[in-house]
Amino acid sequence: MTLCWFREQARKSITSVPMTPVIELKDLRVKLGRREILQGISCRLGVSGAGKAIGLLGPNGAGKSTLILSLLGFHKASGGSARILGLDCHAQAREVKARVGYMPENEAFIADMSAVRFLRIMGELSGLPPRVALERAHEVLFHVGLGEARYRPLGTYSLGMKQMAKLAQAIMHGPELVILDEPTNGLDPAARARMLKLVVEMKQEHGMSIVLCSHLLRDVEEVCDEVVILKDGRIAHHANLEEERRANRRFVELEVSGDDRNFAASLREHGIEGVSEGGGRWRIVLPPELELDVIWRLVGRENLEVNRLTHRRDTLEEIFLKAVGHIKRTAGEAAKPVEEVTADGRL
Repeated sequence: MTLCWFREQARKSITSVPMTPVIELKDLRVKLGRREILQGISCRLGVSGAGKAIGLLGPNGAGKSTLILSLLGFHKASGGSARILGLDCHAQAREVKARVGYMPENEAFIADMSAVRFLRIMGELSGLPPRVALERAHEVLFHVGLGEARYRPLGTYSLGMKQMAKLAQAIMHGPELVILDEPTNGLDPAARARMLKLVVEMKQEHGMSIVLCSHLLRDVEEVCDEVVILKDGRIAHHANLEEERRANRRFVELEVSGDDRNFAASLREHGIEGVSEGGGRWRIVLPPELELDVIWRLVGRENLEVNRLTHRRDTLEEIFLKAVGHIKRTAGEAAKPVEEVTADGRL
């Protein structure tokens, strides 16, 4: 079902706030009690009206939930600033909430209330007139696949249906930015695929900006255009996934026997980056224009014997593990901070 109203809202946002970052953080610091959770975060994410998705990743305790609640105006910054769509998240909290939709990780339904009544109330709280809110409730519930169950009490819904109901209330008022916290949590494969399809439609067809917070890296890799990885309240890595995909870099892990002292020079002659890990082990970045047989030819020229060779493309999982420090760095990188090691996504 096409939601023409959402398209109209997207067109208005594109013309009214050109080239405004979706999220802009400047040395953002947030304390809860005596503990500083967010420790000076700075970044500019997305462009308003561009219909892009931003992945928010990090291990447990990294500060993801605190960042989301700070963006929604529930936590006051102890230093720095946070802006959404050009609006100060704390000083202009009411305006921010009018233009942002939020799907929380945990449900907060009234069990004996029907879905259509719940959404109508949420729509009115978002500023919609009662009649418009009721119309929108029916429309959005059909859009997420709950049209036939819209009069059932929410307490009778399955987990997958509840997730869809949470998504429906987040997009009720046609927001420019939608923050999704673990939207596929607990879903079976079919429900997960439908949820991700809806997220892609929201950004591609309706021009909404998305922030997707998830522990499932595959979900983020599938729908997001850029990703921010938090660790210990700091940004460990910020990657443009579109550029990563266009770069099409391939990675080779090689283990050889023999004298490999001249192997690095041979690689450089062909524009290939390679780092020795000692003991005949090499990590190599193969440019898109070269094929794997180049490595075999160079190994033969150096009279080396191949014990092991694995060939793969870079994945978000490896980017994440490097950013949070779960992948061993080479000797030359050991003294560098995480941000410097992973700033350009290289090995």
